[in-house]
Amino acid sequence: MTIERIPKKHYPKADLWRRGFALGLDFLGAWLVSSFLGGSGIGIQFIQIFVFILTWLILRVLVVYNNQGQSLGRWAFDLKVLEVEDGEVVPRIPQLLALLKREAIIGFGALLVSIALGNIRLNPTAILLVIPLAIDCGTAFSDTQLRQAWHDRYAGTFIVSSRRGYSLDLKIKRLVESLQRNVRR
Repeated sequence: MTIERIPKKHYPKADLWRRGFALGLDFLGAWLVSSFLGGSGIGIQFIQIFVFILTWLILRVLVVYNNQGQSLGRWAFDLKVLEVEDGEVVPRIPQLLALLKREAIIGFGALLVSIALGNIRLNPTAILLVIPLAIDCGTAFSDTQLRQAWHDRYAGTFIVSSRRGYSLDLKIKRLVESLQRNVRR
């Protein structure tokens, strides 16, 4: 009698640039909502911070939990978040607590970037607030096996390419190619 191994399902790793654009799109949504609903004064606005955090949690935790692992940005770029167990990707959406842990870390970095953008005119050194997010996301470059950022490692999550989405990156590529063809004519 022989023991036969069942091959694990392979999940394609998401390109880092697609992950970056998806994060940027989610950040843009939360930042715009907080900019419009927050205070209009100079400096750090606590109402704006509260609105940003609330919008971030809705977009990146509740929507992801109820939408098969996709936020608006991940849907636009055909990405999905899955759970990692013992170094292997498991085909299920992370639990709410894992998503909260994950988004608390990256949300803090995004909040600092939001504060930096709001105060860059008055204090150019506010650009240094980008460093925590850069360190967090930069760890994905050093992980050649799973390409997990620090928040992914901590929460036990993994970003994969998915078939369900808007394919914004492919639509932009087609648009650029058609513009290049038209310019050459």
